[in-house]
Amino acid sequence: MRLAAALATVYLVWGSTYLAIAVAERTLPPLLMLSVRFLVAGGLLYAWCVRRGHLAADRPGRREWLSAAVIGALLLAFETGVLALAEKRVATGLAALLVASVPLFMAVIDRVFYGVRIAPAAVLGILTGLAGVGLLAGASGGADPVGVGLILAGALAWTVGSVYARRAPQPRSILLFTAMQMLAGGLELAVFGAARGELGQVHLASVSAVSALSFVYLVFVGAIGAYTAYGWLLKHSSTPVLTSYAYVNPAVAVVLGWGLAGEQIGARELVAGFVILASVALLLLPRTAGRKARAAAPATVDV
Repeated sequence: MRLAAALATVYLVWGSTYLAIAVAERTLPPLLMLSVRFLVAGGLLYAWCVRRGHLAADRPGRREWLSAAVIGALLLAFETGVLALAEKRVATGLAALLVASVPLFMAVIDRVFYGVRIAPAAVLGILTGLAGVGLLAGASGGADPVGVGLILAGALAWTVGSVYARRAPQPRSILLFTAMQMLAGGLELAVFGAARGELGQVHLASVSAVSALSFVYLVFVGAIGAYTAYGWLLKHSSTPVLTSYAYVNPAVAVVLGWGLAGEQIGARELVAGFVILASVALLLLPRTAGRKARAAAPATVDV
């Protein structure tokens, strides 16, 4: 149940953040907007962890903060930052499609560097998911090559950060470590935004209500909600299951484009949606089979 809830959160919320980021940055400078997003979300989550006693029970040291800084740089500062910049060149739906390269990157890294074997059903699920997003891509030709390159570089950084996060020194509290990553990533984005000259682009009086609402959504739902769920999945799911969100997010982005932006959904998109759902089922199959096998195994008694 917890796995399903975490996956549903990442599937639906992160699928919507592509549109939310694009709307928020209409009247807000992208990198500083994301910086404030993660600093506010991380600060609130960190304060909650202090109040709940997480910090007193397991105070992070220099090694844990260094891990948070590295992961925050790869997952938040770089990947999210370049995505925001790329969305000025590439449509949100296509951006989501390009991020579907994450499962392939992660499977290769796990296999080459850590010798992790991938179940045949999971391999089929990865290939099926790619076929689904390929169908969704449809007539997305002529995309800006700089924007495409930025998104793929960000996807690779996200993959490296996710693989490292599974083995990095960290406190026992997932929520505390999530807050640390967001604080570190927010500070790093502030530096990048200032270096890009965005401080002179901040005009609060010109911020639209829609951009402001999108920003609030990104803080409380996209950051605190979905990123915390992803942190839990890093510790409690296999690589194929963890990365299955990359196949579902494009479908969510297409549906939102249809419902909120008036984009059309045709037979191609419907077929792609069914293919993507099939890929998720294949990715979850090895985990379900393993759970049933353990349940059917006879109990043993230590003597």
